[in-house]
This record gives sequence, C-alpha cells and structure tokens, in this order.
Amino acid sequence: MKELIHYIATSLVDQPDAVQVNEVEQDDTIVIELTVAKEDLGKVIGKQGRTAKAMRALLTAVAGKSSKKSRLEIME
Repeated sequence: MKELIHYIATSLVDQPDAVQVNEVEQDDTIVIELTVAKEDLGKVIGKQGRTAKAMRALLTAVAGKSSKKSRLEIME
C-alpha cells in the first residue's frame, strides 16, 4: 500500500524527491502518512479533494484484501 501511494504521489507532483510516505499500524488500521512539498500540496489534494478521495478509495480497495482498515493522512 505504501508503494502504491508513493507511485501515485510522485506522478502528480513537480518535486517527486520531496515525497515521503510512512506506514503506521494502529490496532487493525493501517495509517499511511503522505508528505509532499508545500507547493505540491494542492496537486495531491485536487479540486474539492477529488484526487485525495480517489487515492483513499484505491487504498481502501487494497486494504480490503488483507481484511484491514486503511486511512490516508496528507501531512503539511
């Protein structure tokens, strides 16, 4: 899951070297923390949050195979 979010984020931003993805497991939930350059934050979130929502939907689909919950947090 971490690799999927990293691939999507690096494809969207102007500064792919600044993309950092951390995976933290809390109980039965996997939390993916995405950090990008401040200038690229809008590209990752998208208009009205559509890009972020799509990434969360993909993450939920992948996490469903392992019967765990997932959460994407976009850090500033």
